[in-house]
Amino acid sequence: MKTNEIRKMSTEEIVKKIEELKSELFDMRMKQATAALEKSHKINEDRKTIARLKTVLAERENEGGEQ
Repeated sequence: MKTNEIRKMSTEEIVKKIEELKSELFDMRMKQATAALEKSHKINEDRKTIARLKTVLAERENEGGEQ
């Protein structure tokens, strides 16, 4: 997911997406521990996407507080 796509989302959508990705990340870690995970690169992708989502949320909070 690209940053431009994230910026177009509402704050509620971003929070919901973070929760969804965290749940998916947990499931992938469990599969990796049992050697059942096929796409191990997906873990890094999801971690980076979560970081992007949190960055956009932080930017929005900072924009509101500086005025």
